[in-house]
Amino acid sequence: MYDHLKGFRDFYPAEMGARREVIDTLEATARRYGFREVGTPALERTQMYVDKSGEEIVEELYAFEDKGGREVALTPELTPTVARMVVAKQQELSKPIKWVSTRPFWRYEQVQQGRFREFYQTNVDIFGSSEPEADAEILAFAADALTDLGLTGEEFEFRVSHRDILGGLFESFDADVDTAAAIRAVDKSEKISHNEYHDLLVDAGLSYDQAAEFDDLLAVGEDDLDELVEFAGTDRVEAAVTNLQNVLEAAADFGAREYCTLSLETARGLDYYTGVVFECFDSTGEVSRSVFGGGRYDDLIESFGGQPTPAVGVAPGLAPLSLLLQRADVWPDEAFTTDYYVLQIGDTRSEAARIVRDLRERGHVVETDVADRSFGSQLNYADSINAETVVVAGEQDLENDEVTIKDMESGDQTQAPIDEFPGDRERPTYDDFA
Repeated sequence: MYDHLKGFRDFYPAEMGARREVIDTLEATARRYGFREVGTPALERTQMYVDKSGEEIVEELYAFEDKGGREVALTPELTPTVARMVVAKQQELSKPIKWVSTRPFWRYEQVQQGRFREFYQTNVDIFGSSEPEADAEILAFAADALTDLGLTGEEFEFRVSHRDILGGLFESFDADVDTAAAIRAVDKSEKISHNEYHDLLVDAGLSYDQAAEFDDLLAVGEDDLDELVEFAGTDRVEAAVTNLQNVLEAAADFGAREYCTLSLETARGLDYYTGVVFECFDSTGEVSRSVFGGGRYDDLIESFGGQPTPAVGVAPGLAPLSLLLQRADVWPDEAFTTDYYVLQIGDTRSEAARIVRDLRERGHVVETDVADRSFGSQLNYADSINAETVVVAGEQDLENDEVTIKDMESGDQTQAPIDEFPGDRERPTYDDFA
């Protein structure tokens, strides 16, 4: 008996059916926005992640040497891969490039609620536009996807920030600040104690007084963002504040503004983010962690050897998203659904198969016996798969040129002429013949 590996999961049909419904909804929403599906490899060269994040990232990867002596890793995220793909065909691709992909990823990290070592994400990205409308479209897609899944605006919120506001504020202090480390500290601020957070800011180069002052700056309201411009006195912060305001205005026109709240404590931990960033949270707080996040990463394509190409994206992960959907009681029903079960008694395979084919051609979910079971066993199986209608093709029925139609919910049954089933009906049931 073998157990599955820690951090990896099995999905049996009932749960997989619910997961498929969520994935289909996310992808259908993306298609309405004009995003085109791409396929990407499970393996990439380890050096690609080292170049982006440093040697320490290898400890978080499933990295190994393959049989050709190449250092490779199971992909821990999609953004570097799609950046590589854009660079490879940058001159051929029409801008903006709008891609969507759902697939598994792998990270060797601590397993916790909503976080596993193998996980699934739907990635949605726009390459080639620096306009606020691109950021707003990503926010609008995310909002529409969640409402299409059955959530309401009272159940989730997008906490929106801007990396250049944070970076510009750090630069404005009279201190030698490691901006990347300081922003990573901000990203951790809600997960650690206040003192630990300030210690991280001090480690990044601020004094304790400056850390406290920085904390106060992040508490400004949306109507007081000009205070940050005045404090910093730099073009960088002024431009960032203007950009954030423009994105929120565009989000209002695109129907997503009602889901957005200003949260300058939202930073996103990855260093490649450059502009507006956001994270989705459960408004009730019952799901305490971020459900998913996204943002702008304008420098990544160029860092991969391509032409300067602005980019923005979002990546809903199925595991944390399922926590929110289950909390809100809108997780898809995991019960099986089957339209018809064609039950065979005796040597009736040929006529039963004809009925099965006719019903399947109409797009229905149809099962029949493939295990030579008894009448009772077949009927029990039909009940176990929630068959709506059972069509009994028995030798006695066929001698009378009939089949028996049984409604499984009521238990009522009747006979129907075999040459009229299904006939020209799209979805024949007991009621059509009773």
